[in-house]
Amino acid sequence: MHYSTFYNVMPDGTVKQINPFTGNEVWAVPGRASKPSHHGVNGVEETHSLEGIDHKAVCSFCEKRYFETPPEKSRWARIDGNWTELTGLQPEQYFDTVAEFRRTPNLFEIVTLDYWKKNYGYHPPPHELERMERYIASPMGMNHLTEIVEFKRSFSNGVKGELSEEEILRYSEPFFGGCHELIIARRHYGADATSERELVSSGVLTYDEHRYYFASTVESLREIMQRNRYVRYVSVFQNWLRPAGASFDHLHKQLVGLDEWGASITRQVKMLQDNPNIFNEYGTNFAAMYNLVFAENDHAIAFVGIGHRFPTIEIFSKSNHARPYEHSEEELAGVSDLVHACHAAMGAEISCNEEWYYSPLDSVVKMPWHVLIKWRINVTAGFEGGTSIFINPMTPVELRDRMVPKLYALRDSGMITNIRIAEECYLTPNPLMYYLR
Repeated sequence: MHYSTFYNVMPDGTVKQINPFTGNEVWAVPGRASKPSHHGVNGVEETHSLEGIDHKAVCSFCEKRYFETPPEKSRWARIDGNWTELTGLQPEQYFDTVAEFRRTPNLFEIVTLDYWKKNYGYHPPPHELERMERYIASPMGMNHLTEIVEFKRSFSNGVKGELSEEEILRYSEPFFGGCHELIIARRHYGADATSERELVSSGVLTYDEHRYYFASTVESLREIMQRNRYVRYVSVFQNWLRPAGASFDHLHKQLVGLDEWGASITRQVKMLQDNPNIFNEYGTNFAAMYNLVFAENDHAIAFVGIGHRFPTIEIFSKSNHARPYEHSEEELAGVSDLVHACHAAMGAEISCNEEWYYSPLDSVVKMPWHVLIKWRINVTAGFEGGTSIFINPMTPVELRDRMVPKLYALRDSGMITNIRIAEECYLTPNPLMYYLR
């Protein structure tokens, strides 16, 4: 392997990198990590006390404000100490249980139901339309839909006038048959939070909670593909805090059904056709040779990625299953645990994007499921635009050395378990089994 083509440390400490999978050219210049930042939590340095604020009613995603999102499709609740999935609840039932995670439609779809209808002749499946009929048969349900539709229309320029019942139903159809969904966590702030800095991020969840957060996301992915036969890929991502593009500083994932793979996945599939082992060779094996692997368990491995515009952690599933919904319960838990540990070590105050990558439904080659966590702590500026050389404020080694002590501290405190850290990692060549039939 000619790894020096992609990774070079200059005598002054500058690390020049090219991402093997995207071709991005990135420099990490010593000292940039200590550049003053004007972004605290939520993008501002000043924070305020939570005195007098109801933690359960901070934003539209909070548990006392269920009717500020479109009708939920399912929820995970803890009933008598057991995790239970409840589907298709009527509005009168919303407050009978507390939803640890809710699956709802996105009010503002990226790829709309109208897109699928007009371009492909798609129609929502009968069971979704039947659920809609049950919902509107309830006066509370009809009132909910009316309020949500009117709120959405308030953002459209030039929209005036009261809607008829027929129009309300037409505007509500995407809430039942669309392919853009959210997985919303229950808590906005920690139970004992006293300031607005104490948000509940992925790392603040317990292991058990994070596993169900992942499981509900995977189930949503599966159902979107089953619902719409024209979906070729579902984009799964999490925007944490405003600098990362979040509308609310409340933990949630998004899933968007697409009719194409996108340029990044297409490029990687083509690379796999030429070299089926490329994710081992230029992913895990590469990271091991430069001591960038910092954590693993039996089912996943985590290392610092190179050639990214932002400091980036990469977590790869070791499974021979190439799609999240093909993983066994144990494999899914293993990936969830390692992603959770990385978020916990980062801390809730770092704005980041979590992005999922996996084999498309109609790909004949297999790509390992992997999750990238990109720290949104720097802003692309004129230098990058003019040169296509991106400046990452942190070298890969600096990011590794920031994560490792925090992981040890978390393990010592009992907050994370069953994870090998730094020198404990086996660094077995070709640990990703995705290419096996």
